[in-house]
Amino acid sequence: MWDRIEEGKYHNFLIHGESVSSALNVPYDYGSVMHYSKTAFNIGSEPSIITKIPSFMDVIGQRMEFSNTDLLKLNRLYNCTTSSTFLDSCSFEKENICGMIQGPGGKAQWEHRHSVAGGPNTDYTNMGQCEGKGYFMHFSTVKGNHGDQAHLESRLFYPMRGSQCLQFYLHNSGGAGDQLNVWVREHDDANPKGKLRLIQKIDITGGVRDSWELYHVTLDVKMKFRVVFEGLKGTGASTGGLSLDDINLSETTCPQHIWRIRDFTSLLATTPTGVKIYSPRFLSPSGYSFLVSVYINGRSSPGSMAIYFHLTSGPKDDSLTWPCPWQQATMALMDQNPDIRQRMSNHRMIATDPNKLSSDGNEFYWDNPRKVGSLVNGSDGSQFYRGPGTETSSYLTHGRMKSRNFIKGDDAIFFLGLEDVSALLETQPLPRSAVHQSEKSAVVSPSQETTNTSTVVMAVSMSLAAVMFVVAMASVVYARRSESDVIVVENIDI
Repeated sequence: MWDRIEEGKYHNFLIHGESVSSALNVPYDYGSVMHYSKTAFNIGSEPSIITKIPSFMDVIGQRMEFSNTDLLKLNRLYNCTTSSTFLDSCSFEKENICGMIQGPGGKAQWEHRHSVAGGPNTDYTNMGQCEGKGYFMHFSTVKGNHGDQAHLESRLFYPMRGSQCLQFYLHNSGGAGDQLNVWVREHDDANPKGKLRLIQKIDITGGVRDSWELYHVTLDVKMKFRVVFEGLKGTGASTGGLSLDDINLSETTCPQHIWRIRDFTSLLATTPTGVKIYSPRFLSPSGYSFLVSVYINGRSSPGSMAIYFHLTSGPKDDSLTWPCPWQQATMALMDQNPDIRQRMSNHRMIATDPNKLSSDGNEFYWDNPRKVGSLVNGSDGSQFYRGPGTETSSYLTHGRMKSRNFIKGDDAIFFLGLEDVSALLETQPLPRSAVHQSEKSAVVSPSQETTNTSTVVMAVSMSLAAVMFVVAMASVVYARRSESDVIVVENIDI
């Protein structure tokens, strides 16, 4: 099989002994983000890697996310015993409901349910697929009086970062005016029993009913606290109530926007190759308006999905800088695993280089869409300008899409965002250890200093998306280098 490998790439397939590499006492990981694909460095169409278990041929080579074993190896390599960002994940499968309690001050209660006559019929975790499993918490508004409330309080959390993202699924089968509020109960020396603070009233009026809907709430807690879900009965007649499932809490940033493509399974089966669908328009924190387009069955290849990012005209265009400078677009297809720690969402990032030119060289690619875009009609009847799209033509193969929980309840969910990353262009201060080392080094000549400065300028002018990918991967190169080198051609122990 060596004749299938590109000349000069043989070293990637050499085997190293235990004095050089270590599996860190974990099973071989076909799904590692560092594993080569079956066609890595190959000549022609024949594979350069053949797995001993044929079903893993299309598993190796994924670039979606760190696998569970990748994370296990990293934790063992660096002696990490706890997560610095994860706080909790709860799908209510156990009777102890993740240590949650019924809070004081309410006339009603949250109930641990398998189904509800007025909906939902199943939880969101298992969608009715596992007999004897599938529980959620339900606040019934069928009976009682207007204003009746129930409080579901989490266990205690001890934050380290001062900013958290609360993610949960909510099912609304209640009456008009039923309300869900998110509070935190903060504990300190002055308030040992905790003091309630309202974080957000969840807007469920006019939303999709009788469906599990995904919500994100940003918290800003810096002391010991509990999360409190308050159910409040409204004035209208009800046949159900409010239900919660698949709660995750982490000290991370919440997604800016959610695009849920309903009935995605049907679209996947019926959408012709070369046909695209568009997301709604979204507004970034900096004021730029954007959308994405998706070729569900690719532009030319029906076996993969393609995704494009577009700037669009928006309400703040007159006050923005054009061409759009160094905004990073993130397009993530969510792996809907109920536990955020087990997810392998598929991310792609694109940076808006203000110096990029159009294919004919006559226009700046990321200029104002009113100048370089086309006037189009939105699905809501509005008209706006849509700029050219930057492609990720091989965003995700259908095989990998079906290998995880990217499609759940026939729906797919994208997390979309656009944020200013221009600060990455600025020279960063050196760590103190590096400064100390430089003081011990010889004095740099003026010519050398000029050369070094030029090198820095060239480095930061690289594509920001590529830079961020390198930074993300660099942390695992040492841990995974030996395993990627262990990939062999003929007699590997896979």
